[in-house]
Formats: sequence, structure tokens, C-alpha cells
Amino acid sequence: MTPEMWDRLSLFLDKAIERGIPAEDAQRWLASARPCATLTRGGDGPVVGRFGGPLLLPADTPDPAHPFVASIDLAALPADATDLPLPPDGRLLLFAFPETEGDDETMGSVVYVPVGTAVAERDKHAWNSSDWDDYEAMFKEFPQGPLRATASVSLPHHKSGIQPGMPWGGPHPGHPRSEELVAVWESTRADIAPEGPLQIGGYADEEAIDNDPVTHAVHSAVKAVEAGWGDGPVSADVSNWVFLADWVAGMDLQGWESATVHWVIQREDLTARRFDRAFTSVYWNP
Repeated sequence: MTPEMWDRLSLFLDKAIERGIPAEDAQRWLASARPCATLTRGGDGPVVGRFGGPLLLPADTPDPAHPFVASIDLAALPADATDLPLPPDGRLLLFAFPETEGDDETMGSVVYVPVGTAVAERDKHAWNSSDWDDYEAMFKEFPQGPLRATASVSLPHHKSGIQPGMPWGGPHPGHPRSEELVAVWESTRADIAPEGPLQIGGYADEEAIDNDPVTHAVHSAVKAVEAGWGDGPVSADVSNWVFLADWVAGMDLQGWESATVHWVIQREDLTARRFDRAFTSVYWNP
């Protein structure tokens, strides 16, 4: 990360020490900081994509089974905006249905369109083969317009870490004060790294968070493969996966106020640009 990002995090360190957390504990937590790109529809950052707009896909790409959310121009992202091995150019298209349907089904997808690929416009409503009026109404509320990027920084939002013999989690291994440190982040985040509706890289977030949402997504991905999703096995080891993007759908959709979409992908699939193997999970507390 840039020196500017570390400077921003000094506020977190000062607040943690002020609350009685030993400096060495806070500094060890800060070592887990990750760069990320926060995408918003306002601000002064460069335009790096858009919510909605025409759906442009290569001829050999099947119609996605979920609504179109956004497209990201990877070449336009700020340099070193994330620590993910993303392609240097081309477009990343994100699809999602921001509602929970069970633990064995992906609720979205990711399509990567390399630069120079011939594309044609598709029907954005092709996913709704059942003509469900309620869901069409929800889809019409999906945000629209240019997305601007701000290089930012992210710290873990989750208070617990899964440990042997503790199925519901306990303090992060090596971080006995993890719950206090998350509380410090919650109190300083607005001044260090303001939120936006879409985030690329960093740590996953949602309304009520104990364990890392990536852990739940990986669990669901394994169950989905067992149920017939995808074209090959996936790892049950969370360390083999990375968080790709979040969409806080509840910022825009009435009736889905707490909904957050998480896109995750295995490290080896990201390196190989196998975005078709990304998995999408949704947190929603209706």
C-alpha cells in the first residue's frame, strides 16, 4: 500500500491506544490491511465503469442467469488499487440476484471480456424466464450511471475467526482483542475509508458480521458443487479463495435494505482468468 494509506490508518492506531488496546496488538491488526477500490456514483475519482447500461457480451457467452449489475473497465482502475492479480485491461461484468435462495446455489456470476473482443448487445431481462413481476420491479430499481473509483484501504470487519473446536468462531487466531479492534475500525472507518455501494478487493462487509463472509461463501460454493453447480471441484480451504467484490444492494433497493452481494473466486482461477468459476453469495436480513 502507499504511504498515504498508512498515514490514514494512523487514526485507527491512535484510537485503539486511546481505548486501552496495547499498541503491539493494534499494529499487528494493521498489518492485515489491504488496498481496495471504492466505487461510487459521485465524487472526483476517475470513471472506471458503470452501474447498468447496455449488456455487451461475446457471441459465445450464454445469457447470464442473474440480473446485470455493473461493468468495470480494469484498465481505468487506479494503479495498485487492489492487491488482486486482476487482468490489466478488459471489462469485468458483475451479475447478481440480491436475495438468498439457500446454501447450495450461486446467486450471481462474473464475466470477463478481454480488450478487443467482439461483443453484441443482449437482452438484460433474459434471466427472468418466469416473468416474475415482483422481481422485474426489483430489477428496475438497480442503480444506473457512471462509477468513479477512489483508492482506499480495508481492515477486517468480522469479529471472529473459525478455530478447531469452536464451530461458531472465537477471537481471530493471534488476535485476542479482535472484537475490540473491529469496534475501533467501525468508529474510525468513515474518516479513513468512506464506504461506497461497490468495492473491489479488500475485505468483505455486511450489515451484521461475526465471521468473514468469504468463509460462508466458500462453504456454500462447496455445497453448490456437490449439488451440481460448476464444472469441477472447488477447495474447501478458505485460504485458497479471495474476495473479489461487494455490492451493498440495500443502498438502492427498497425492501432489500440490508442485502449485500459478495463475489469470491479461487486464487488459481483468478490467476487463470477463469471468472466463470467465481461464486456469488448474498447476505440478506429481511
